[in-house]
Amino acid sequence: GKTYMFRVSNVGLWNSINFRIQGHKLKLVEVEGSNVIQNLYDSIDVHVGQTMSVLVTADQAPRDYYVAASTRFAPSLLTVAAVLHYSTSTTPVSGAVPAGPADDISGSVDQARSLRWNLTSNAARPNPQGSFHYGQITPSRTVILANSAPIINGKQRYAVNGISYVNPDTPLKLADYFSIAGVFSVDSIQSSPTGNAAALGTSVLGTSLHEFVEIVFQNDEDSIQSWHLDGYDFWVVGFGGGQWSPLSRLTYNLDDALTRHTTQVYPNSWTTILVSLDNQGMWNVRSASWGRQYLGQQFYLRVYNPTQSLANEYNIPSNALLCGRA
Repeated sequence: GKTYMFRVSNVGLWNSINFRIQGHKLKLVEVEGSNVIQNLYDSIDVHVGQTMSVLVTADQAPRDYYVAASTRFAPSLLTVAAVLHYSTSTTPVSGAVPAGPADDISGSVDQARSLRWNLTSNAARPNPQGSFHYGQITPSRTVILANSAPIINGKQRYAVNGISYVNPDTPLKLADYFSIAGVFSVDSIQSSPTGNAAALGTSVLGTSLHEFVEIVFQNDEDSIQSWHLDGYDFWVVGFGGGQWSPLSRLTYNLDDALTRHTTQVYPNSWTTILVSLDNQGMWNVRSASWGRQYLGQQFYLRVYNPTQSLANEYNIPSNALLCGRA
């Protein structure tokens, strides 16, 4: 009859997973720091780089039960299993590990849409502290980010809006802080797909401190994507199939979308996030799939204010290690 919390993290390099416990419901209570509506699930999808917490009550007959995780939306099905052992159990697990759900994109999308903020424990409410309602803020700009898998110079690369990222000789934050010319340019990646041939580049997208931005991740490939933004959490407000358009905003959750740091984008689909750029710096936006990230599916978001102020950003430590041209 006791209840236990399981924190499930997908620390893999490539594949989404489905997590389940034989004969038990999973009560979802937390997603990457957000308290969520405590829905019950038979299993949960956890995409690369994501973390979820579930409560499981040991309310079944005292025996052993499989705990299983298997790949989702992958070319081959891989399954690993452990055992949930009741203290008074005398019956070991037997038979095959229970199968996960079918590789049905629509079912996974429905589950993703069901993840919502628990407004009784977190999120903005009318109060004297000045919290704001994200759904009532007009974004200052829309950024559309399309991933692709081009061949550049005869080699497989991955790209964002046609630019496949390469590291410069000097870390971008150092180059920005010391105003070192020739390391990067803020117009090195466009804020929407251009249709031009893919190329290598040190891609940096310029934004202003305190902008409120709508970012659309457009996935025109047949594989699921997972995206991470350093330095921020963001509201995941919409999932949809095909090409995003302004009419897609009619489907957004502008009331109780959860905040998180990593979001999935389903094959031939889009995902939209809203983010308040209140953290000055040079922040990496990248594929959470490490092979794609290593081969160029990433860029840097420069959140900048020309007025130097310790209220916005501290000075670099005097003992910081420098390298490159810094």
